[in-house]
Order: sequence, then structure tokens, then C-alpha cells
Amino acid sequence: MPVPNFQEFFWPLLELASDGQEHVLTEVAEIVARRFGLSEAERNEPLPSGKQAKFWNRLSWARTYLQKAQLLASAGRGRFRITERGRRVLEERPPTLDVAYLKRFPEFLQFQASSAHNGQPPAAAQEALDRSGQTPQELLETTYQTLKRELAQELLERVRKGTPSFFERLVLDLLLAMGYGGSRKEAAQALGGTGDGGVDGVIYEDRLGLDRIYVQAKRWQGTVGRPEVQAFAGALMGKKARKGIFMTTGTFSNDAQGYARSVDNLSIVLIDGEQMAQLMIDHGVGVTEETRYILKKIDIDYFGD
Repeated sequence: MPVPNFQEFFWPLLELASDGQEHVLTEVAEIVARRFGLSEAERNEPLPSGKQAKFWNRLSWARTYLQKAQLLASAGRGRFRITERGRRVLEERPPTLDVAYLKRFPEFLQFQASSAHNGQPPAAAQEALDRSGQTPQELLETTYQTLKRELAQELLERVRKGTPSFFERLVLDLLLAMGYGGSRKEAAQALGGTGDGGVDGVIYEDRLGLDRIYVQAKRWQGTVGRPEVQAFAGALMGKKARKGIFMTTGTFSNDAQGYARSVDNLSIVLIDGEQMAQLMIDHGVGVTEETRYILKKIDIDYFGD
């Protein structure tokens, strides 16, 4: 089953804490995961950033929201326990325990109000966040990925409209930004000649020049098929090369991708237009930084005994 939204973890956390003992979230997580029947893969499903598991993120935010509503209280070093208010909610057993319910508590409203004051969602955006079932971090990461996809599409459109000389320079800039090649002068000379037996150029794998990678780049709008990739592989074999990069602003057919994976004694990396645009964003080629947000968390070691 999919990982429940963070509000669905309110009841399990409150019920597990009903024994009055101090609990650690890492220990509770295993019990909650079993209660929802989550598989190992579902427990480890990452957020879009890949830096944290979605399950852990949602469970952590559920605990935070319950603490802000003072149904749970922090007991130090990542521990928590139930409060008298939490016990009363358990006894009341409301039909639904969600963010809307938590808003009856002034401390929770104060938490949301202070968040808005500190540059976080104002009232309308906060309502949308509450309805979405996403944690604040999930919403931030989802929005970031959406903006990144839109930027990648715009980048690809501009690259496809560029001149052949611009595309050649772009390929050079991207490979250098990714850590390939020696100096820019050396890389430019290596990629300077096109049409060399099915190879556009050769670039060093690293700045020490320990190995060479042959490169072919095509500014296409359509699909590159197996024949083109097969011809590139043949050119590599003719040069007794072991590694090659085939870049295109278009796409690669399934046959082309399958062939590239199956060629013996050759390592061929296919980079299509979408991947190229994503790599440009990741390595700062053709883009400039507009805004930066840095998420911080408590340094537990700093507050240790």
C-alpha cells in the first residue's frame, strides 16, 4: 500500500504513547509500519530529493504536529510522551484526528501563525497544505521538482533552436562541468573536429588524461534509432576504444537503448534531450541561481550531555 499521509499517523502515535512511558521515534516507526502493513520498499521509498524516506518524513512531522498541539510532549534526546491533553483526546475519541481538529488548540494555532510570520505559508497557502496531506518538506520538494522540470523543458527548447556551433560549445561546457577533460583548451581541441568516422570528438575521462572517451552529439528533434548507435559502436571498435558518450537533443528508441546496453567490451552512455537539460541544471550550465533555501535541523550532538 502507499505510505499514508502524515495525518493518518496521528492516532497510532497517540495510542502507542498512551502507556505513559517515554518513546523514541525510531522504535515506534517499526510498530507503525507493521500496523499499516508497509513493505520494506514502501518504508524506504524516498522523497523527491532522495535524502530521506517518505515514511520517516511523514511520521516525524506527525509527531511534530502532535507536540505543537500539546497532545505529546518532548522528553529530550528525540523522546516523547503523552500529555494530559493527549489522554483526554484519546478518551473523547473524535471521529477524525487531523490538522483541522488540532486547530481547536490555541498552541497549535500559535504555531501556524508564527510559521506564517517567519516566511512560511500564509493562511490560504496553509489551508491548501493542510488539505494536501503532504508534509511541509514534501510540498517544498514537490514544488522544487515541478519548477526544475519546467526549467528543463525551457532549456531543451532553447538548445534545439541554437546553432550548430552553439551546440558544440554547449556539449563542451557540459562535459567540462561534469568533470571530464583536462583544460578547456585541450577539451576544445579534442572536440574540434566532427564527422571523424562516426565520432565527433574525444575527451579525457578525467583531468589527468588517464583514459579517453569518444563523443558523438546530434542536435535532433526526432528519435535516434539503433542504426545510429550501432554505427557509433562500430566507430569505437575501429578506434579500439572502450567508452563512448552519445548525446542528442531528441530521444533514443528502445532498440537503440537495448543495443547500447548489450554491446560486449564497450561502455556506451546515451544522453537524450531531457537528461541533457537535467544535467545542465545540475551542473550550472546555461542557468543561473535565482533563489536559495537552506533547510536546517536541530544538531542533537550540540545539546547532548
